[in-house]
Amino acid sequence: MTEGSNKPTTTAILPRHVILTKGVGVHREKLASFEGALRDAGIAAFNLVRVSSIFPPGCRILPRAKGLKKFSPGQITFVVMSDNATCEPHRLVSASVGIAIPKDPTKYGYLSEYHSFGEREERAGDYAEDLAAQMLATTLGVQFNADTSYDERKEIWKISGEIVRSHNVTQSAVGNKNGLWTSVVAAAVLVG
Repeated sequence: MTEGSNKPTTTAILPRHVILTKGVGVHREKLASFEGALRDAGIAAFNLVRVSSIFPPGCRILPRAKGLKKFSPGQITFVVMSDNATCEPHRLVSASVGIAIPKDPTKYGYLSEYHSFGEREERAGDYAEDLAAQMLATTLGVQFNADTSYDERKEIWKISGEIVRSHNVTQSAVGNKNGLWTSVVAAAVLVG
C-alpha cells in the first residue's frame, strides 16, 4: 500500500498497440506442428501468456513487421490467441481472432477467439468478428436479436453508431495428405 492510501500499489501494463498475426505448421508431432505455426506467425521466440479478450482503450493496430521489432527473444508477451490442429488427411481447420472497436476511443473493445473444423477463412473470420461485436454491443447497451444474421446485426451496429469497426485475423489449412499434424494459429499480440 502507498503511504496515506488504502489502495495497494500495482504495476499496470496497458498495451498501446496490437499486432495481428497468423501461421501454419506441419510435423509428425503435434507440439512441433504448433511450434511451426508459431514460427510462421513470427511469435515462436517469445514466452506467450494468454490473456482474456479486452481490446484496451486508445489501442492501435500496428503492421506485423513493425510491431514484432518491439520484442526480444525470450520476452514475456501477452496474446489473445486461437489455435487448432488435425492429423486427419484433408480435414479443414481454422483459427481466428475477431476484434470489435468502439467509436469512443476512451472505451474498451473486445477480442474473441474462435476455432473450427470445416470452415474456410472468410466464414471463420466473420464469425469471430461477430462474437467480438456481440460482446461489445452488450456492454454498450446496443440491442440486437441474436437470431438475426451476421449481416443484419452488422447493420444494426452501424446504425447505433457505437461500434466503429471490426477486424479479424484468421488462418485455415487443410490437413496434411499423409496424416502429419497440421496446426493453425491466429493471434492478437499486445504491445506495451
